[in-house]
Amino acid sequence: MNNELSQFMNQNLLAPLIFIAMCIALFSIIGAILYYRFLSKWVHEKLATIAWFIGAVYVLFTCVNHFDEIKSLVKNWNTTGMIISMVLFFVTISVCVSLLSSKKKGRVSKPKKSSGNNKTQRPRTLQNRSDQEILSSSLDSLSGAEFERLLALYFRDQGYEVKEVGVGGKDGGVDLVIIDKLGEKTAVQAKCYSNHNSVGVQIVRELVGAKRNHDCILSLLITTSDLTEPAKKEAEQFKVDYWHGAVVDQKLKAWGKWQPTRKKSKAQTEKNAVRSDVQKSQAQVAVAKETICSCGAPMVVRKGKEGKPFLGCSTFPRCRQTRSV
Repeated sequence: MNNELSQFMNQNLLAPLIFIAMCIALFSIIGAILYYRFLSKWVHEKLATIAWFIGAVYVLFTCVNHFDEIKSLVKNWNTTGMIISMVLFFVTISVCVSLLSSKKKGRVSKPKKSSGNNKTQRPRTLQNRSDQEILSSSLDSLSGAEFERLLALYFRDQGYEVKEVGVGGKDGGVDLVIIDKLGEKTAVQAKCYSNHNSVGVQIVRELVGAKRNHDCILSLLITTSDLTEPAKKEAEQFKVDYWHGAVVDQKLKAWGKWQPTRKKSKAQTEKNAVRSDVQKSQAQVAVAKETICSCGAPMVVRKGKEGKPFLGCSTFPRCRQTRSV
C-alpha cells in the first residue's frame, strides 16, 4: 500500500514540490533569523522583504532548473517520509511567523500625549522637612507627599490606624488606608491641587477601582481645591465621600496641631526693603520738586557726610541755603 501511494505521489509530482517548498521555507527561516537578530538595526523592513522575495524566486528557479535531480532524489520517499517532510515544512513556517510576531511586539510604541483635562498635582518629591515644619506650613506650600504626611498625622490623632501606601507617588489610586477601631478600612486619595485646578472624574473612578485592591469598603477623596461637577456626580453615584478645600481647612484647624505661620521669606523681605527705599526716594524727589529756595531757585536732594539726605539750593555754591527733608 505504501509503495502504491509513494508511486502515486511521485507521479503527481507531490514529493518534488514538497522538497522545493521546504527549500524556500528553509531559506526564509535563515533569512528571518539573520535579519531580526543582526541586521534589523541597519536594514529597513521593506528592503529586507524585497531581498527575501528576490532570494525566494532565485531558489525556486534554481530548483526548477534541477528538477530532474530533485525528482530522482525524492523518488524513494515513502508515506512516512512525506509526512515528516510536511511536518518540518509547517514547523519552519510557524517559526518564521513567530519571529515576525515577536519583532512587532518588541517595538516600543511612542507615548501618547496626555490630554489637556489632566490636572497637574504639586511635585510629589519626598521632602526632608520634619513633621513639625509641615504642621506649621500652609497648604499651598506643601508638596503632594507632604500633604499626605499631614493627613496621616491627622487621622492617627483621630484614633485611626494609618497605612501610607502611596509613598513615592506609586499609589495606584490610593494614598492612605485608614482603619477605625472596628476594623473597617477606608481608602483615601489625597490631591494637593491649586485652587484653580479641580479634581476630574477620572480621579474618582481610579479611587473606586483601586479601593478593592486594598480590601477597603469605604473611600474618601481629599483635595485642597474642589471637584468638577461630573466628578461630584460620579462620587455620589459610587458613594465616594470627599472633602474639598474649605472642609479640609476647617477640619485641620479644629484639630489644633496644624498651625500654619505666615513667615515671609528672605527674598520677599529684601524685595519689600528695596520697594520701601524706592518709594522713599520718590517721595524725596517729589518734595524737592515742590520746594523753592529763598533765592527763587528750586532745591534738590543732597546727602551729607554721614549719608543723611537734605535739601540744598540748586545754584550751590552761589547760594548755600539748606533745609532738612
